[in-house]
Amino acid sequence: QVQLVESGGGLVQAGGSLRLSCVASGRTFSSYGMGWFRQAPGKERQFVAAIGKSSGRIYYADSVKGRFTISSDNAKNTVYLQMNSLKPEDTAVYYCAADPRASYYSSVYAYWGQGTQVTVSS
Repeated sequence: QVQLVESGGGLVQAGGSLRLSCVASGRTFSSYGMGWFRQAPGKERQFVAAIGKSSGRIYYADSVKGRFTISSDNAKNTVYLQMNSLKPEDTAVYYCAADPRASYYSSVYAYWGQGTQVTVSS
């Protein structure tokens, strides 16, 4: 079992930055791939970024490539999502997820956090 807790969301103006954190507890963090997803009101959950276990292969959605950076700190059991040059269309609830496999697909992930709201004003 893995418990995930996100933090770092908030309200920011367009062009600004936020850093989301996701702390994992439970089983060995380095055994899990981690993903970030987001869901805007009335829309389906959308892949944002993922990192393989032990800071392996990294994936980004085209919509965030060059603006967002995913990283992990195994010593702190934490995965981060640094978000720069934020746009109003980035507004959503952001979720982190964990599974031994890192993937673009939300259905792969066994464990999810409760989400953190990110609002980008124009």
